[in-house]
Amino acid sequence: MAKKIHVRPGKGSSKAGFAMGIIFCLIGVCIAIPTFGLFGVLWTAMAGCITFINFRNGFTDKQIDSHVIEIDENGENTESAESVEERLKILTELYMQSLITGEEYEQKKKEILDEL
Repeated sequence: MAKKIHVRPGKGSSKAGFAMGIIFCLIGVCIAIPTFGLFGVLWTAMAGCITFINFRNGFTDKQIDSHVIEIDENGENTESAESVEERLKILTELYMQSLITGEEYEQKKKEILDEL
């Protein structure tokens, strides 16, 4: 079973984002909507969403995650099979282009496969 770590922005940066969001909302209401119409409404709506998220993260305990990290049972960050496959493809390309030696290729290939 994988353990999930929820990463949230800091309170200080969220409070600063909230203050900037208020400014952008005011710009939207006072300048963007009267001048640009529908674009101004879109601008103000996006600024409002950003302001709300930063308010919630900065001033409440119900913060919104910026991302989630999954850690497997062994305490290692889980990697999908595609990422291992992609690393092996890159390694093979480096070898085919003579950018690494055969010995380096075999050593790194073993390291990648041992991580599985």
